[in-house]
Amino acid sequence: MTTQTKPIDAYSLPTPNGQKIHIILEELGVPWNYHRIDIGKGDQFKPEFLAISPNNKIPAIVDPEGPGGQPISIFESGAILKYLGLKFGQFYPTDPRQQVAVDEWLFWQVGGFGPMLGQNNHFSVYAPEKIPYAIKRYSDETHRLFRVLNTRLEGRDYIAGDYSIADIAAIGWAQSWERYGISKQEFPNFGAWIERLNARPAVERGLNWGKDVQSKPLNEDKEAQKVLFNQR
Repeated sequence: MTTQTKPIDAYSLPTPNGQKIHIILEELGVPWNYHRIDIGKGDQFKPEFLAISPNNKIPAIVDPEGPGGQPISIFESGAILKYLGLKFGQFYPTDPRQQVAVDEWLFWQVGGFGPMLGQNNHFSVYAPEKIPYAIKRYSDETHRLFRVLNTRLEGRDYIAGDYSIADIAAIGWAQSWERYGISKQEFPNFGAWIERLNARPAVERGLNWGKDVQSKPLNEDKEAQKVLFNQR
């Protein structure tokens, strides 16, 4: 089992993507430091953050004990999850067929489940013009993705066999199911899964990490919206 003597630095916020990293670090039980990147104030555009996250998005990590014992920085939540799972030999299988299953559902989340729910939220809550077609388009796709997840969980406790980074990737986004009009009665396998994950102490800690810092709700913070939306 790999040990970690120096803390891993996590540059993040308690958003669904940031929560993935908080959860896996808590699950691994390794030392880590939390560095709050206030994206509403433009911290993500500072040169020191861009040096480790050139896409100016959270989360990112710096592992001072990377490959060969040298520091390594990693951006993109899926890449971080896979790196940590491989490094510590937890939550990512060693069997190649099982790895494929985890990768499929990890990429399903980062390529679809997260972005589509994000677009749903944007056009429903933040868009200055309420465009019925866009709202319906992303609402329908959100419902479809929850149905896909529910179907996958038929007869399974976790998405890809054992509890893995595939579950960790999805749980933060899935927490907003009520906002998207999703019903546990319609999707009972999903309902059982989310309750199962929420019962894990590390998941609870990871989901709540950083929420002690109070900030103005984004839908009320016009200055933050200027920073976050409609940039070229």
